[in-house]
Amino acid sequence: MNCRYNILLFDGFSNHCLANLVEPLRAANTLSRQRLYSWHYCSLDGGPVQSSSGLEVSPHGTLRDQSGDVLVVMPSYGYLALDTRETVRALLAAARRHTQLAGLDTGSWLLARAGLLDDHRATIHWDELMRFEEAFPSVDAVQERFVIDDNRLTCTGAMAAFDLALALIRRDHGPLLPMEVAHLLMSRNAADRYVLPLKSEDTLVNRALAVMQNNLETPLSIASLARKIGCSQKRIEMRVRAELRTTPQALYRRLRLNLARKLTEETEQSIAEIAGRCGYENASAMTRAFKAEFGRTPTTFRKGLPNAM
Repeated sequence: MNCRYNILLFDGFSNHCLANLVEPLRAANTLSRQRLYSWHYCSLDGGPVQSSSGLEVSPHGTLRDQSGDVLVVMPSYGYLALDTRETVRALLAAARRHTQLAGLDTGSWLLARAGLLDDHRATIHWDELMRFEEAFPSVDAVQERFVIDDNRLTCTGAMAAFDLALALIRRDHGPLLPMEVAHLLMSRNAADRYVLPLKSEDTLVNRALAVMQNNLETPLSIASLARKIGCSQKRIEMRVRAELRTTPQALYRRLRLNLARKLTEETEQSIAEIAGRCGYENASAMTRAFKAEFGRTPTTFRKGLPNAM
């Protein structure tokens, strides 16, 4: 299912914030080989908008022409000048055409002015939090990096936008895909290869992932892996299922096949060579696993052919 984001930009928006929201969504599409997310840029009048650093964006249209799943309101500097009746009317009308509303950076202020955050938990850039609390007593303002409260999404700025995007991908598609997105984009949280970008950060699961990642060519049994990290097989199975909603065996296989996909796409190594590097005895065994995971064989994947029906 495609989730459509309509991103309302204003002059002075942060292109860092914009990229940190959109790039994880794009990466989720790339890694899943599906159009999980789409996004359109809009402005109040449909005219071009310029970021705080001079990047000009030509919107796909006006806000009044957009409908979809998520409306993202993205001002940054100069947001108080945007706090007008015209903006309020436009947001109220657009809110009826969207399932979820998101305020990034100082976008929370404009949503709150329209009454769209009343009785919701929300955050804003922390420099503005005290003023936000005083101006909008009906909003439960909290000092958190981002907040997901039912169908209201708010975050504090550019770095938090990345965290919010990962949280939304996790909510929509489970914990493995955002982990892979964080690794692809080399998130600070993924510095140790596959350290989980999860708020709860289970250190035992992280240690298991590190051992798996370091033993892709010669895979270990789960019992051997458990001994390496100093716990029982049952315990690591329980912790992986609780954190990632899968088994250690399936997780290990996914890591190996992700490497196979990367090598298939980015190198000219033979399928047999790739199979050996990913811990498979032969090309046939890897091809069967690859097709089961990604819907096509390594050869058709390499050629860019569509999924078999």
